Amino acid sequence: MTQTRTEADNPLQSEDSQWWRSSVIYQIYPRSFADSNADGMGDLRGITQNLESIAELSVDAIWLSPFFTSPQKDAGYDVADYCDVDPLFGTLEDFDAMVARAHELGLKVIIDLVPNHCSDQHPWFQQALAAAPGSPERDRFIFMDPPAQGHPNNWESVFGGPMWTPTTNADGSAGQSYLHIFDSSQPDFNWKNPEVRAMFRDVLRFWLDRGTDGFRVDVAHGLIKAEGLPDFTPDPTAASMGGTEELAPWWGQDGVHEIYREWRQVMDEYEGDRVLCAEAWVNPLSLMAKWVRDDEMHQAFNFPYLSCDYDAKQIRATIDESLEEFGAVGAPSTWVLSNHDVVRHATRLALTEDNPQGEGIGPKTPNLPDPAVGLRRARSSTALMLALPGGAYLYQGEELGLPEAIDLPDEARQDPTWFRTNGERYGRDGCRVPLPWKSQAPAFGFSQDGESWLPQPSSWAPYARDVQREDPDSTLSLYRRLLELRKEHDLGTGELVWASEEDSEVLVFSNGKVLVVANFGANALDLPELARGAQELVRSQPAEGSAPETIPAESTIWYLLP
Repeated sequence: MTQTRTEADNPLQSEDSQWWRSSVIYQIYPRSFADSNADGMGDLRGITQNLESIAELSVDAIWLSPFFTSPQKDAGYDVADYCDVDPLFGTLEDFDAMVARAHELGLKVIIDLVPNHCSDQHPWFQQALAAAPGSPERDRFIFMDPPAQGHPNNWESVFGGPMWTPTTNADGSAGQSYLHIFDSSQPDFNWKNPEVRAMFRDVLRFWLDRGTDGFRVDVAHGLIKAEGLPDFTPDPTAASMGGTEELAPWWGQDGVHEIYREWRQVMDEYEGDRVLCAEAWVNPLSLMAKWVRDDEMHQAFNFPYLSCDYDAKQIRATIDESLEEFGAVGAPSTWVLSNHDVVRHATRLALTEDNPQGEGIGPKTPNLPDPAVGLRRARSSTALMLALPGGAYLYQGEELGLPEAIDLPDEARQDPTWFRTNGERYGRDGCRVPLPWKSQAPAFGFSQDGESWLPQPSSWAPYARDVQREDPDSTLSLYRRLLELRKEHDLGTGELVWASEEDSEVLVFSNGKVLVVANFGANALDLPELARGAQELVRSQPAEGSAPETIPAESTIWYLLP
């Protein structure tokens, strides 16, 4: 019988039911958060030592990207052992200490789970390579006999190149090929195999038994592939992770929902409110909402919202659609602007119309954005987002206003996308550069010996946390004020009511007693009548130089209604 932790073991579990419906969750990318042992790589002890800085933000939980045993060919998303900590990040004891400290500070802990694929160093895959075609070992993965020329089908990897890698038999002859949506070092599991499903249920229980409060499920829409693995040529303008109504045969297949119903049953074995959150890149939102029906996951990342341009009409339409579609299945909407896979929104929101989402951004990208414009829009967008009902996700460093690190030298890059496309696509390294903690310290305080696994831009000193903590107008101070007010006024559990007609330059809405006015235009606008005379709570830009009874260009202000 599985041993479960009780509410007494983890008092956070009994404090508030369904906390996830309105939670703000802070994403930690462990290798880039804080380095405690001077090896240039962030680790679990570094997280534990700095958890107070996160608790000071008034967030509800932390989410950690993978720290499992891994060859680190894809920054830990290539897992070799799902039930242990990679020595790079510490030990299981370090994990337990981190969870205990987080709970002391009132923070719940969510960890990343990678079920679509593992590392080619995982014992099961090594057994599969050594086994014969058709064996039980190979049936845990997706092996096929290739044709005389080419691959079993025309599928292309998300990281570039074929989605198939051939093997060689012991006698030197050509062997079967295996499927990998991502890098060749990340073979996909065969989720039609009962052994695979049982193994992952055990993994869930292993971490739940250690006090974990939930899981963010990587590539939650990719586990099941269409019957027969038919050829498919995606729209070249579509997002590589999905995102279109005409889903690729490796994305969003109906069979995934049966898997998550099984997982939900495991979660429900445990006292307290343990959660599942889907990374499912699917559109429209009515399709994404299937992942959060009441017997499946609790949350799903709102990628359509993240993908919005800095455009009032587009954002309003996405907010309305999100609230309607998630609400139709009884789930909260979530809101997110940045994560470890996309260009930071302090850069992305200032990109030109020719490159609105920063695809392939790098030093050679034409019309690179103005950092001041990007930061102004990012602050305004965050102020709008944190006033919305539902849950919200923050990515480490956005509370500092960090821009994308664009000028990384080619020799420093580590993202597989860079290598599999021969440098044609810059990949995700630019949003993963280690955090600046101290403006005058080596490696900006990230590591004691001044090393960091990706080089930090020399221009980051003004973004350091120690500088911003003392500045009432800093981005860090803005985030702290927004999050305090969000909690004080229960905005996460509130209701959005539009107070203006659809407009190309301004959004005005109320959530409870808080009125939000967001000006997307390039010029200051007169305040709406509702805001005149109301008490100002917070504004995304300092008030200095602003004309009275106006809202400055590209800024958001919250007011307290009588």
